[in-house]
Amino acid sequence: MSSLTATAQVTDDQMRRYAKMIYDVAGIEISPAKKQLLSNRIRRRLKESGITDFEQYYNFLKKLPISHAEWDGFLQEVTTHETYLFRDDSNWNWLRGTFLPEFQKTGKNALRIWSAACSTGDEAYSIATCIADGLRNPAAWRVQILGTDIGVGAVQDAQEAKFNERAMRLVPDALKRRYFSQLGGATIWEPNAKLRSMTKFRQHNLLDRLAEPSFDLVFLKNVLIYFNADSKKRVMHNVEQVMKPGSYLVAGAAEGIGDLMGGFDRIHPWLYLRK
Repeated sequence: MSSLTATAQVTDDQMRRYAKMIYDVAGIEISPAKKQLLSNRIRRRLKESGITDFEQYYNFLKKLPISHAEWDGFLQEVTTHETYLFRDDSNWNWLRGTFLPEFQKTGKNALRIWSAACSTGDEAYSIATCIADGLRNPAAWRVQILGTDIGVGAVQDAQEAKFNERAMRLVPDALKRRYFSQLGGATIWEPNAKLRSMTKFRQHNLLDRLAEPSFDLVFLKNVLIYFNADSKKRVMHNVEQVMKPGSYLVAGAAEGIGDLMGGFDRIHPWLYLRK
């Protein structure tokens, strides 16, 4: 069988079946308008797997258990978008300038945060950097930042925590020098032991309930845009169940969740307070 050309696309029927399969497994909706994008990303998996045909690859996936490594690679390929540290200034200005000062006034010394679609850990380590730099007497605090992602490979990358210059481009120089180090003078950066001690990562599907104690702050950004209305409702129910009353949710401004936030007060287009 000959290899696909660099511009080959899935047929409309294959697009429909691939989209249904992705939705059934991950709750992520792929619209017909993304046919070219999906085709491009599947072709990368074909190259990795040695399969040369869209139909053959579809049948291959259907026969595999969801726990198989190829499923992980496939889901990462079709859902991954660019990620980098300190994305969206408004979030970090609020975390450092409002949330942390207010939280420290409560007299508590334990803080739990969930990065609910952490990808390769960029968001979780941005959170950890802000916390480490903003706490008074940080040694007296117990800070736990949980990062979860549907992709096992993404979680492994987050645990390894090696960031290139592009991923680090928005980290302020002072924070970069204080909390990160370069590997052998190269263009790869890694967080210091303090940041690593705050963070842990594991695989999790947002359609499932998270078996964890409740959180004071949740980041849920740039992921719900992939879900349809029913899946968004299910995800938001699961998220709400692990948030303490008075906790905050940081979401993407374009996530389309306004009508699902009955248990929250809206503070900003991207910020909600759990009632």
